[in-house]
Amino acid sequence: MTAIFPSLTASTLEAANRLGQWLAQSEPVNGNIDLVVLAGNAVIPSIDAACELAIATSSPLLVSGGIGHSTTYLYAAVARHPRYNTVHTTGRTEAEILAQIARQFWEIPTERVLLECKSTNCGENARFTRQMIEVTGLPATDIAVVQDPTMQRRTMATFAHAWQRMEAPRWVSYPGFVPQLYNSDRGLALVDKEKGLWPVERFLSLISGEIPRLRDDAGGYGPRGKGFISHVTIPADIEQAWQTLKEDVLLTDALKSRSLR
Repeated sequence: MTAIFPSLTASTLEAANRLGQWLAQSEPVNGNIDLVVLAGNAVIPSIDAACELAIATSSPLLVSGGIGHSTTYLYAAVARHPRYNTVHTTGRTEAEILAQIARQFWEIPTERVLLECKSTNCGENARFTRQMIEVTGLPATDIAVVQDPTMQRRTMATFAHAWQRMEAPRWVSYPGFVPQLYNSDRGLALVDKEKGLWPVERFLSLISGEIPRLRDDAGGYGPRGKGFISHVTIPADIEQAWQTLKEDVLLTDALKSRSLR
């Protein structure tokens, strides 16, 4: 049984949801989409959303993901899923697993599912996707990118960085949903948690870790730091939301008491 995570104060709960919503960078799909890129992740609703979008737009689905430090989370998510648990995972790349789900359960034709199986991080997702588009001549004017919502904004900045020296497509940021926390009668919970989402403590750990990465300073991933992503402007209210989480002693103690990777 999953351990109960303690409820948050109203101000910390609001801050967590504000931060999660901003990181998700959910944009409407307006106009044509000629390619859907699914970056390997372990969030089932985002995986399903990518398949649904590829079907709705009759677009190719390019699945990017090798075996990285978070691949075991995908193995676990598939094993827990009531439909997908028949998919063999151990030793397989994220792209292979997600492509099988797209073909077998969403009936996307094999010829419309492309695999990029070498990338082990977000930067390689973007770079190897660009290389595959160049080699295959895939249409790339309007591209929807689907990722774990906690990593969506960073992923979009990473793809922008990968295309910085060439004509970039029109990007659509499409995580598939925006996560929402609430205080239940049994502690903190995620809305629709039964649909293949993170444990609450992992979600909170992930969103707390994103802001330092997104900053364009010596310690961040922006051009003034590690140079992994394009510049991201972080609004003052988002910095404040992040600070609220870091200063909540009950929250930080609860996270420290749980083993997180």
